[in-house]
Amino acid sequence: MTNKFQRRCSPQTAAAAAAANGLGGGASNVSSTPSNQPRKRVKRCCRNFVTFMCTQVGVGALIVIYAICGAFAFQYIEKEFVDDTPNQVKLLRDDCSQLLWNITENLNLIDKPAWVNATNDALRIYQIQIASIIKDGGYVGRTPKEIWSFPAALMFCLSVITMIGYGNMVPRTPWGKGFTVIYATFGIPLYILYFLNMGRVLARSFKFVYRSMHDCTQEGNYDRRLEALENGVGGGGGSLGALTLRKKIIVPSTACLWVIMFYILTGTIMFANWEKWSFLNSFYFCMTSLCKIGFGDFVPGASLTTAAEVTAATEKLREEIKFDAKELAELHSLAADQHSKLAINFIYMLLGMGLVAMCRNLMREEVRVKLKEMKEDAKLCMDDTRLRFVGCCGAGPQDRYDKRRYYE
Repeated sequence: MTNKFQRRCSPQTAAAAAAANGLGGGASNVSSTPSNQPRKRVKRCCRNFVTFMCTQVGVGALIVIYAICGAFAFQYIEKEFVDDTPNQVKLLRDDCSQLLWNITENLNLIDKPAWVNATNDALRIYQIQIASIIKDGGYVGRTPKEIWSFPAALMFCLSVITMIGYGNMVPRTPWGKGFTVIYATFGIPLYILYFLNMGRVLARSFKFVYRSMHDCTQEGNYDRRLEALENGVGGGGGSLGALTLRKKIIVPSTACLWVIMFYILTGTIMFANWEKWSFLNSFYFCMTSLCKIGFGDFVPGASLTTAAEVTAATEKLREEIKFDAKELAELHSLAADQHSKLAINFIYMLLGMGLVAMCRNLMREEVRVKLKEMKEDAKLCMDDTRLRFVGCCGAGPQDRYDKRRYYE
């Protein structure tokens, strides 16, 4: 129809149509002016960036960047805190020593039991006051600059977004507390997204490795069953063998537990070497951290050498008349190694959370398969019981037909 219409149209109509097309093309050209191209390019870049950030690599990189930025932010905020508790402790210590001196001066040569009782009372009062400052004032014997080193701040950020909450160090400024709330509000959903994505990726990879190893070990049995099917084993046996060949391989829970135990033992050796912990304490820390218990009695990064400690030790060595230059070089190399140790500690914790998510996915799949098999077995058992009961109590023609079909 279109060709016929085009043949019948006059030259004037064709010219008018061409003019209309020209106007439409001009309008389309106007609509796609060069001024709109940068906007489209920006939209395309933003779309690609968001798509990349939703992938496994993007989420992992984002959570690392988020933790590092949070560590620098907490360092900047909390180092401005003015802690007066060291001065209070020093004042209490001076008062206690002066009181003990007065007691000794008055009672030492006259009445020994009274001296013992008086000194015990003074020391007991001193202990109560120190415990009150530690509990209420947060006294830890270090300045805020020494507390909020970069390794400690990074582990604090990791404990916030992973919801472990060690509790060994807390923000004490109002700005720090408010920033912690905002940081956790955005960091916890980001960590959950990482947890789910990394669990799927690791579960898929581990399943592929396990199935490959299973196929290698079962290659002989597979060939024998396939040869039996090709040789024409009975119909029922052939169908059963085909189902056995096509049976889905499920990763057992024991394999997941072995992977987790190997990972925990690796962390035990690593933290015991770097943090100077015993093997029991290091194993205890790895278990409580990966299980998200987080008591806070053992936290990595507390024993690492900070920049302030290196500077103080360097000045002390240079003040001595004879200082060993080799010892000074070893101190600086030790401080440089802390950055690599810190990165490995951080990656160990993040990868450990991913392995926990992997085991969760694999065990959930196994539980589903087991429940499905139990349901099928229970159904077969109920059908068999019903048929046996009908056979014992008398069966009608329909029941005999059903029984014959069941056993066929």
